[in-house]
Amino acid sequence: MAESIAGITVPDTELVREATELVRDAAEEHVFHHSRRVFLWGMLKAQHRALAVDPELAYVGGLFHDLGLTEKYRTTTRRFELDGAEEAYAFLRRHGRSETEARTVWLAIALHTTPEVPLSLAPEVAVVTLGVETDVLGLDLDEISATDRDTVLDAHPRPDFKNRILRSFYRGMKQRPATTFGTMNDDVLAHFDPTFEREDFVSMIQDNRWPE
Repeated sequence: MAESIAGITVPDTELVREATELVRDAAEEHVFHHSRRVFLWGMLKAQHRALAVDPELAYVGGLFHDLGLTEKYRTTTRRFELDGAEEAYAFLRRHGRSETEARTVWLAIALHTTPEVPLSLAPEVAVVTLGVETDVLGLDLDEISATDRDTVLDAHPRPDFKNRILRSFYRGMKQRPATTFGTMNDDVLAHFDPTFEREDFVSMIQDNRWPE
């Protein structure tokens, strides 16, 4: 039987069940609950904005968006967003979703820390960023009723979430500091590691190999 939270139906499909099991197995509890909330917030905001979203694709985007922070799936050579995007793409293709559908979810995850751009792309891309911005940054909470917010939090509570997710961000990125260049992720490393040195874009331009 399909699960419904705050009027949002979690599809009762093999794809969704396997996605849930994969992320629950790999992620810390607070990351799993965060990922489910991202799906739910994103879908609630999609309703508010009259966006038609494929719920299975939105679910995989929400569930997999932080998979690259987990010990099982993170690499040391690329942005954590790409780790999750690659796993989601492969997962969807194994489950018979088209190249276009899988690539859309890849974009949703790869771009979820890039402000504004995802909101101008396909609804399945936008919905992940809408959910992340709600849960992590508290943006546009007035688009979700207080009753729906309470219902989601009853199902997926967030005790000490702000501190826990920041620590998860740091653990997931501290071994690959260069990959945080160009994103807000370098703020996390600078917060936890006083020896961290940010790449400076202006210096990269001024000091590069071109002679002028």
